[in-house]
Amino acid sequence: MSTATDQKKPITQKLYESAPSSRQAAKFVTATTLGAALLFLSGLTLTGTVIALIMATPLMVLFSPVLVPAGIAIFLVVSGFLFSGGCGVAAISAISWIYNYVQGKHPPGADQLDYARHKLREYGQYVQQKAQEVTHGHGTYSQLGL
Repeated sequence: MSTATDQKKPITQKLYESAPSSRQAAKFVTATTLGAALLFLSGLTLTGTVIALIMATPLMVLFSPVLVPAGIAIFLVVSGFLFSGGCGVAAISAISWIYNYVQGKHPPGADQLDYARHKLREYGQYVQQKAQEVTHGHGTYSQLGL
């Protein structure tokens, strides 16, 4: 929306008012310089990687009967250690949770455990009641052939 006063201003004054500040210009120049430097380093890294892969390929083919089983063995050993550590952390966490629960500190998930215990108790009482009805109504288990 241009007003009458904007139309009377000379073009140079309009350009001066819409030009970015010196701080914005410095940010732009810095970002451009840094981006160009990083792009150049990225290209150098890619070139070096390709040259190293070309040079290492014959050695990898020659030593593959040794490298492949060694790689598999290293993978299995590292996987075993990671799995063992994960099981240890899980066990320590479970023991800590149980300790907190027994101490009455109400750890996360205790509500669900209490609800499940309550439901199991109710179901156990229901089964006990039904068993008593069956045995009292028809005799003992030995008489029923159970």
